[in-house]
Amino acid sequence: MPEHFDAIVIGAGQAGPALCARLDTLGLKTALLERSRLGGTCVNTGCIPTKTMIASAHVAALARRSRDYGLVVGPEVQADMRAIKARKDDVVRHFSEGLRTWLAGMKNVALIQGHGRFCAPHAVTVGGRTLESERIFVDVGARPLAPDFPGVKEVAYLTSSSMMDVDFVPAHLIVVGGSYVGVEFAQMYRRFGSQVTVVERAPRLVPREDEDVSAEIRAILEREGVEVRTSAQCITLAKAANGVTVGLVCEQGEPVAQGSHILLAVGRAPNTHDLGLEKAGVATDERGYIQVNDELSTNVPGIWALGEANGRGAFTHTAYNDYEIVAANLFEGARRRVSDRITTYALFTDPPLGRAGMTEKEARASGRQVLAASLPMSAVARAREAGELQGFMKVLVDAETKEFIGAAILGMGGDEIVQNLLDLMYAKTPFTTVRRAVHIHPTVSEFIPTLLERLAPL
Repeated sequence: MPEHFDAIVIGAGQAGPALCARLDTLGLKTALLERSRLGGTCVNTGCIPTKTMIASAHVAALARRSRDYGLVVGPEVQADMRAIKARKDDVVRHFSEGLRTWLAGMKNVALIQGHGRFCAPHAVTVGGRTLESERIFVDVGARPLAPDFPGVKEVAYLTSSSMMDVDFVPAHLIVVGGSYVGVEFAQMYRRFGSQVTVVERAPRLVPREDEDVSAEIRAILEREGVEVRTSAQCITLAKAANGVTVGLVCEQGEPVAQGSHILLAVGRAPNTHDLGLEKAGVATDERGYIQVNDELSTNVPGIWALGEANGRGAFTHTAYNDYEIVAANLFEGARRRVSDRITTYALFTDPPLGRAGMTEKEARASGRQVLAASLPMSAVARAREAGELQGFMKVLVDAETKEFIGAAILGMGGDEIVQNLLDLMYAKTPFTTVRRAVHIHPTVSEFIPTLLERLAPL
């Protein structure tokens, strides 16, 4: 006999558990289905473990630079990858166990470990059981993509997920993919002691960013000894005596890169291929992402898709905002929309990149009159005091409304500082308010008014 629930949540990523907590407070009998590990990508193989390892890499880099600060720190710095992995595992365990405890305390939520699949528009099977509900929420996330490169089936390769199991320092790591995930791993493992080569099909790294941002990210990596190969238009993989080779056919340089290990960081695919969506009549796009409207409803009434699987954001913060939108609209009578949020994210290299709003290309395409300004971090007193001179700050302003429409802070504290500008974008505050404000000295943020003094037509 089918079991009836007031709500079914498929997937315990970043949106699912928060939604369950809301459903629980409303007294709604809810089934939460999770086939793997609680917390999804962020907790297990994404944000939390990688940023924990990046912290270890940062300490290694500082130790190597100790003489720049007048300090002498022992012999040569070496990475104990088993200890680094153990520390990472402890941090992950802290969050995953905390999540399990949180869910266990929800009186109206039943956690069911198993692979849930649709068998009808409002029915799901899991572990031999059939569950029914008029409200079903899909939060199944995505996984690293392994493109069909020639030779990919003949070589052993790593992904951003399997890298979390590595407890050694690769002699020479080739990172295929020079976007956000790829460059973070490249810098991290270079600091752990690997020789690192980054291979990117596009003419520049992180090609979504403005050209000046891409160029500086490349310079930051190359200053640390990372080799960068762009315009790799014909990537092929093959076994070699001591590892793997990657055929490049680049415009410049040798046509082949050879290393001991290869990391594929070339995109992600939604975990929708085995959900039985066709039995529910839920529409997906050509890549498998669930199609949703501005309020995250699918084409089937009573079914919503949240998180990375809906193709409307690939971040933890967008997944959580998906939960906020759905909950507010369902239970508060609100009309919140995905299109109301401003694009924002960070690249956690060292120094980090904080991004909010439009790029220069997007601003030009918008048809507005735009003012722009940039300031090198070498001009920022706090950055010079800290010995962190790489990068720059850049803002874009609508010349008519005087509102901020874009920002890129690549430098010390950029991932935190950019959020001040993001809040001003949401508040539609004119830049003149910030330019006249008094800020604490010495900080990086105090130079935002100085930056604004440089505004000129884009």
